[in-house]
Amino acid sequence: MPPLLPLVELEADILILGAGGAGLLAALHATTINPRTKILIAVKGLLGQSGCTRMVQGGYNCVLNPNDSFEKHFEDTIKGGQFVNNQDLAWALVNDSPDRILELENKCGCLFDRNPDGTIHQKPFAGQSFDRTVHKGDLTGIEIMANLRDWTLEQENITVLQETRGLDLLTDTNGKVVGALLLNNRKGEFVSVKAKATLVATGGGATMYQISSPSLEKAGDGMGMAFRVGAEFIDMEMMQFHPTGLLVGKSIATGGLLEEGLRGAGARLFNKDGERYMERYSPDKMERATRDVVSRSSYMEIMAGRGTPSGGVLIDATHMGEKFLLDNFRGMVDRCREYGFDLLHSRVEVSPSAHYHMGGIRIDLNCKSNIDGLFAAGEDSGGVHGGNRLGGNGVADSIVFGARAGDAMAEYIRTAKAPGDVSTQARQLMEKWLAPLNREGGENPFKLRDQLERVMWRKAGVVRNGKDMAEAIPEIIEIREKIEQANGAGAPIYNAPWNEMINTVNLGVCAELLTRSAILREESRGAHYRQDFPEKNVKWLKNITVKPVNGDLKWDTVPVKFTRLKPPELIEQEKSLVH
Repeated sequence: MPPLLPLVELEADILILGAGGAGLLAALHATTINPRTKILIAVKGLLGQSGCTRMVQGGYNCVLNPNDSFEKHFEDTIKGGQFVNNQDLAWALVNDSPDRILELENKCGCLFDRNPDGTIHQKPFAGQSFDRTVHKGDLTGIEIMANLRDWTLEQENITVLQETRGLDLLTDTNGKVVGALLLNNRKGEFVSVKAKATLVATGGGATMYQISSPSLEKAGDGMGMAFRVGAEFIDMEMMQFHPTGLLVGKSIATGGLLEEGLRGAGARLFNKDGERYMERYSPDKMERATRDVVSRSSYMEIMAGRGTPSGGVLIDATHMGEKFLLDNFRGMVDRCREYGFDLLHSRVEVSPSAHYHMGGIRIDLNCKSNIDGLFAAGEDSGGVHGGNRLGGNGVADSIVFGARAGDAMAEYIRTAKAPGDVSTQARQLMEKWLAPLNREGGENPFKLRDQLERVMWRKAGVVRNGKDMAEAIPEIIEIREKIEQANGAGAPIYNAPWNEMINTVNLGVCAELLTRSAILREESRGAHYRQDFPEKNVKWLKNITVKPVNGDLKWDTVPVKFTRLKPPELIEQEKSLVH
């Protein structure tokens, strides 16, 4: 029998899983509406010190300059997303983001870089028609999260469980989500939380790839939990690869980013032969092309044998000068120096790095999923960015939709009934997750995680084809089956193999949904590039959705609603039909 662990039973009005920008803005907004709202936040790491919002280097896109406009930001976002964005969600992102940046400054104490006249400075980012990226040097995420952490700790109505991960969502007899079962790694105990509304904001699953940039604890946990209760997903084939992840050998630092602003400011990319290869792929925009274009171009150079011996390309910022780099990109200069690279005086080796999942749980404008009581925001949700996310729109997404989730949950709980008893369900789920602790034999979860990362990188990565992805599916299924029986033996406190087993269970869900969705989309669009279907196809101006039904996967294709902006190819097609 597995060891018996304590079960702590708690109650809250709102349960928030994840404490990045989305989770903490949800707490801020719900508290602002009603300071007596009882909120419980579970964060997998340390509050303010973990997650991907803290890692944001570049900045936050919003319209502040009178020469800019919502329409310009919206058009950039839709064009970047290759017109498969949910346009209502994208408009909400654009419309809300200025208010949220002012809220971060005036309510939470963030202070972003200024122009000489005192206005907020905005820098250029790739894929944008106007310089609209708000930042704090190249350490924007730290500025946001440090102040959000301090605000959170000051609130009497908010309880934070640190080093506590979500395991499974709890549901009532009607399938409504009424809380979650958590694992407190610090204490080695289970926590059952009953809540009227639950938000998943745990971040995405880009760490399913061999080279990736997110914080190490990210594992698609929210998506895995939501999948197991029947949530619907959208755009799962759309995984963004950032063009410039550092290559640091076998170190866990490999994949960490040199941010978008470096290329926006003029850094150049070269292959091993010294060719500035973006001239071949995007002669008009060069290194300031969108992330999907630059990542794919770099990958093709490497595959053509023009990469470095370590399988990368080279970024060069030396022509920009020491003073400019130290004034604007000190964080990156210091990061490179820590790993033995000199960004000031030499070229640095980089590679495409899995970065951000545009796909996720399908939500409406209020961040509601198809499951009653379950909300999603940030990278756990999908639809905002379509086929490709613009740099600077990611943290804006988390902040904007975290705030919207907080507003919506505050309204939802006014009339929601308190959940009934969930202790029996919680203890049944405990038994499932306890089993690996006392398992003799079983495969090594770290090896299975490594196997999954390699399969995804080779067969469903930057450049894809139907044959490779079809071969990947049985491999992913085999890994998913084996990880359920993996060995997590040991004590429950800070048990690394046990946690890696849980991580891989969730990443396996994300990997299978992504690969099957990518097989269905027989075209190339945004971050989804297929060698066997290298062109965009107007017939694929659709979103792919999937949800589990009775143990199977139900797939659908949904035509995009062009509520504000039509794609040029559709306009041309309509003209040809008229004539």
